[in-house]
Formats: sequence, C-alpha cells, structure tokens
Amino acid sequence: MEVTVAGRETAAEGVASFELRRADGGPLPGFDAGAHIDVELPNGMVRQYSLCNDPAERGHYRIGVLLEAAGRGGSRSAHAQLLPGSRLRISAPRNHFALVPARHTLLLAGGIGVTPILSMAEQLARADASFELHYCSRSPARTAFVPRLRAAAFAAQVHFHFDDGDAAQRFDARAVLAQAGDTTHLYVCGPKGFMDHVILTARALGWSEGNIHYEYFAGAAVDSSADRGFEVQIAGSGQVVPVAPGQSVVQALAAHGIDVPVSCEQGVCGTCVMRVVQGEPEHRDMYFSAAEHAANHCFTPCCSRSKSARLVIDF
Repeated sequence: MEVTVAGRETAAEGVASFELRRADGGPLPGFDAGAHIDVELPNGMVRQYSLCNDPAERGHYRIGVLLEAAGRGGSRSAHAQLLPGSRLRISAPRNHFALVPARHTLLLAGGIGVTPILSMAEQLARADASFELHYCSRSPARTAFVPRLRAAAFAAQVHFHFDDGDAAQRFDARAVLAQAGDTTHLYVCGPKGFMDHVILTARALGWSEGNIHYEYFAGAAVDSSADRGFEVQIAGSGQVVPVAPGQSVVQALAAHGIDVPVSCEQGVCGTCVMRVVQGEPEHRDMYFSAAEHAANHCFTPCCSRSKSARLVIDF
C-alpha cells in the first residue's frame, strides 16, 4: 500500500514517531496488538516496525523508530528522510507476537521494544483485562511515549524502571517475575540482552515455556570463523547450488539466478523462510521457537546454514 506520513514527532531522545495514513484516503487493514508492517524506506531498504497505536484505530498506523548510529542505514533513512507529506510503501500488518487469552498478562518492555507492548496495553485495557506493564530504559530522556502512558486510562498499571535511577527504580526481574503461574502470560520485547535476561529468569523461576512470549528486533551475533561450505538442492528442479563459507544461502542462490525475498537479513522477520525437505539445518534465526528448531521443518536462508553436507529445500 502507498501511505503518506501524516505526522511526525519526537517520542524520546533518538526516537521518532510517525503517523501513516493511506495516500488515497481509504481505510487501512485492521490489525491486532503485536503486529508489524514492512516499510520500504526512501533509501530502498525494507525494515519491519511494530504498530504501536490502539488496534481499534482504523484510520492510521503509528510506528516508532530508534536511530541506530551503528546500524545498516534503515533508521538513518527514516529519521533523515521521512518528513510530513512523504510517501512510501508498506505491507499489510503481520503478527508473530499476538496476545493469547489469559487471566493475567505481564508486559515487559526494554527501550524501543515498548512499541508492540503499547499496542498490547491498549487492547488489554479496552477488554478490561488484568495486566501490568513494566517499562525499562536507560534514563527518562530516552524513554519513549511517556506522556501517552502517563495520560492513559491504564496509567496506574504502568511501572517505569531507569538504569540511572535509584535502587528502587531499577528493574528487578526476579521480583517482577516471582509469581509464576499457569494463568499468567509474559510478553517481552527489547534489546537482546534485556530479553535474554528476562526469559532466562522466567525459566529459572519455573515459568511454563508456553506462557513466555517474545519478539526480537535483531539477530544474535554469531562467530562464523569456523563455517564450512555445503550444498543446497532445490526440491522442485533438482538444481544443486554450492554455498561457500562466509556466504549466505540467499547470496548463493542469487548468484545462480534464484531470487529469494528478504527483508531483515538477520533471521528475525520470517520473510525468507523455506521448507526443509531433507538434511539438518544449523539454525541461527530468532524467528522460530526452540520446538520449531528441533522439528527442522523450515529454516531462514538469510542467516542459517547446514549441519549436513547437503540441504534439500523447497520454496
């Protein structure tokens, strides 16, 4: 869809918030809390951003973008080139981080990971559901959407935690997660270190794996120095393509005229997912769950590799 930037504001230090409306004035597709859209940025990159407005709002989408100085250029393009009146293309919403019914919901956000969590809080509040939101950031100046949260009908259920605050303000994962129960579901989003800490703490405290929900914004750092070459075979045609050390499956296929749609290129978004027909992948994505990794039915060719000498794949 083609949309127009109908509004832009500074949500926090280094965070810009954009309001998007259809260029033709029509309604946007509906979405549920936790959904994201693909955004084709002015520099040609495609990036995924969570929708952070109330899902009940049909006339516009809102996204928040953190300026990543050491990133690959997507956020720099958004901050420098997306101005009121700018036109760009986006996908329909997709959701890999949806809420499930629960007696109580615990929302944990770290930094810009608050964007899908905001939408969840709005949806839960409208349903008069039991929940609480813990929002962790470095400092008040770097905490996005504070006025909105303080003015929300659910403001009493929001707890702020700052790294540079006093001991009482800092986040204590064990204390927050202490009441594990089959009727409580946890949702966490933010930087990988924050998420890993929360998820590992929850598991150590006895939380059921099915009650822990999370969404990563970036892939994990991987030591590729010991990578070996392997082959991929296309199930439909039988074509065999060698994949060299230091080369992704996507790159190897592209060199042989087989284009695979990609977006994040870090194993986060799921755009490039392929079916595994035979062989054992070496999963390096943040998209699939541990159970899905163990099943080996699919893999992400943008970052994952193969443990077997040949991997037979299908689109």
